[in-house]
Amino acid sequence: DRFFRQRGQRPFEWYGAFPELCPVLRKYIRPRDKVLVVGCGNSELSEQMYDMGMCEDIVNIDISDAVIRQMQERSGSQRPKMSYLQMDMLQMDFPDAHFQVVLDKGTLDAVLTDEEEATLAKVDKMFGEISRVLQVGGRYVCVSLAQAHVLKKAVEYFSQEGWVVRVHQVASSRDKQQFVLPVFVYVMTKFRKIPGSAPQILEICPEEQDKPMRVESAERLVGAVKDRQHYALLCSQLSKTPCKEQVFLDLCDKESGRPRYTLHVVDSPSVKPSRDNHFAIFIIPQGRETEWLFGTEEGRIQLAASAGFRRLVTVALHREQQYKGMAGIQAELSGKVMELAPPGLPAQQQVPFLSVGGDIGVRTVRHRDTSPLSGEYVVEDVKGDGTCYFRRLIFLRNRNVVQSEARLLAPVPLPGQKKRRKDKKKPMPAEPPTAIDKSYLCCEHHRAMVAGLCLLGGPDPLPGTPLAVLVVGLGGGSLPLFIHDYFSQAHVAVVEIDPSMLEVATRWFGFSQGDRMQVYICDGLDYVAKLAAEAPAQYDAIMFDVDSKDLTVGMSCPPPAFVEKPFLQKVKTILKPEGVFVLNLVCRDARLKESVLATLREVFPLLYARRIEGEVNEILFCQPSPKGCWDPAELELGARARALEGALRQPGLPWDSSYVLADMLQAVKIL
Repeated sequence: DRFFRQRGQRPFEWYGAFPELCPVLRKYIRPRDKVLVVGCGNSELSEQMYDMGMCEDIVNIDISDAVIRQMQERSGSQRPKMSYLQMDMLQMDFPDAHFQVVLDKGTLDAVLTDEEEATLAKVDKMFGEISRVLQVGGRYVCVSLAQAHVLKKAVEYFSQEGWVVRVHQVASSRDKQQFVLPVFVYVMTKFRKIPGSAPQILEICPEEQDKPMRVESAERLVGAVKDRQHYALLCSQLSKTPCKEQVFLDLCDKESGRPRYTLHVVDSPSVKPSRDNHFAIFIIPQGRETEWLFGTEEGRIQLAASAGFRRLVTVALHREQQYKGMAGIQAELSGKVMELAPPGLPAQQQVPFLSVGGDIGVRTVRHRDTSPLSGEYVVEDVKGDGTCYFRRLIFLRNRNVVQSEARLLAPVPLPGQKKRRKDKKKPMPAEPPTAIDKSYLCCEHHRAMVAGLCLLGGPDPLPGTPLAVLVVGLGGGSLPLFIHDYFSQAHVAVVEIDPSMLEVATRWFGFSQGDRMQVYICDGLDYVAKLAAEAPAQYDAIMFDVDSKDLTVGMSCPPPAFVEKPFLQKVKTILKPEGVFVLNLVCRDARLKESVLATLREVFPLLYARRIEGEVNEILFCQPSPKGCWDPAELELGARARALEGALRQPGLPWDSSYVLADMLQAVKIL
């Protein structure tokens, strides 16, 4: 009462102006409906609905006698069919089924301030009274900021009563918006309660579309609303200040709800401002989102700086979606990306859409399946720079990491085969190649791992030298296949825990077994332990290239059990004294990485590390005894010696020290 007396005749709108609410209210309030407005306050909403001809038979109630008198005086005889009554909505005087619509603008938010027992009991009484005075088929229309506990309470109460629940996001006039958070309208439609467990009908209508989307549970509905609230806060923040850290978000397909675009917002404060360099959108060609320039924070910073824009939004396209070229993507995104515009963007500024070569790239999914061990995965062909095509294996639980990659060979015409004459009017699109180029190692860490074989038997290992090699982790099979093909006397044993990967490698990556290549489907831990007990010192080289299925650990390769001291001692047991153990380490946790290196040093006297530029991968070369190792001082700088260029041991350090050998083995002859 004191609030309304002090405010006088000036109307107070908590949130949601009539022009914004009108498109939603028109859907659910008909001109002949009898409407009850609960907690009307001195809002102009009822008067505006009356004056616009939306509805005239409106009863407004409020617990404050002061505001009811004000409203009666203000409305007077101008709106004869509308009335104002002082009444407690928890105990209304109206008969049952008296109204077709109950309208609530902020009243539920004002009552449901917490989740204390007394508060929830009051809200149950409020809902019970609204249900009582509504006819079957009537609508409870509630305007709210949709705090999680408020929305959850309303959805759970009315859905359990068998009502249809729909949530609309109100389209806001962003220039004059009072609240950063978006306004929502809950529409609960009353149905007779069906005995038994009738299915809940829960829907959400985002502001950009009229068609409602069905959701499975109250939790999913609350989550969908929360996503939109977070997005509104993000847009507000980005419109005021440059972002100190990169922000990313997924834009989802309206029909399926699956991610369609992944956006990263990158600000470059060092770029000098000019009229045309405020803002740009960069479309990453399909299949290239895993490259360093596009797939890492450092790469995107470099991309934004080289593009010369103060804010760059990179857009990655998802393999599950279909796109209608650059023009179609631009039409789809132009409205949404402007919500991420930087502060100071001039009005009517044209925002350029950029890409590599002006196209959206080529991605063809060749195979998709699910493995009980590796989860969902895809095999896809993508176009790289120029005319090169690559085949990739991707585990979708970590979709930005290429698990295996192979270059594809262009088809060679048969002898005497004539090329088909091209039709100038209708050029045929070039078919991507499908044959695997087994001579090429795509992954930089695989090249470094193979180069580690130069540590065997002195500085001049020959491809024809007999070798026994154990590779743990098959993937697409590129690493063991290369060793098999280029070391003609090498016998390669591959251990792979997932039988699905052997099928993938054989069918899609040109892998095959034979006299010198054998795959064992078992756990690498068990295989090594068994060999250590039965047949020690039998391998010249052991290579671990196995990923961890546990994404909660800061080390994605290998699994932690593979670098525990007791197991590493078993690895040393099955390695020949002059052999080399090569480990692909991918660890973002600095402390965990130091712990792994310390454990390796305890087991292996010699430890070399080769960092892969632009990647998290670090290749570790471990040798059990310095006696069988080559002496860098004896190297001759010739064709073979260049294989170890840059890898000379630092003078004065004892053999049991660890060395970081920069740019190790870059000019390996066999590569």
